[in-house]
Amino acid sequence: MIDLFTDLQQQLNKLSIRKMQFQVNHIIFDFDEELTHDEKIDILDDNIGFWEANDEDDLIDEITTASGWCIKSIDYHHILN
Repeated sequence: MIDLFTDLQQQLNKLSIRKMQFQVNHIIFDFDEELTHDEKIDILDDNIGFWEANDEDDLIDEITTASGWCIKSIDYHHILN
């Protein structure tokens, strides 16, 4: 007999991954030469600050997806709760 409660609890545990808090201090994006200096500054300003992600790799993916640019270098701190 299958214990439906145990199976349900396992599925809920998989879905309820708690996101961590990160403070991004500095990013270097792989910008192309077609952007103006002001456009680059706007993109940087939009992505510096606080982010939620599952882990460090997810942080990179989140910022890349949000900005539309690949990250060459990043400086961040994990904020402990």
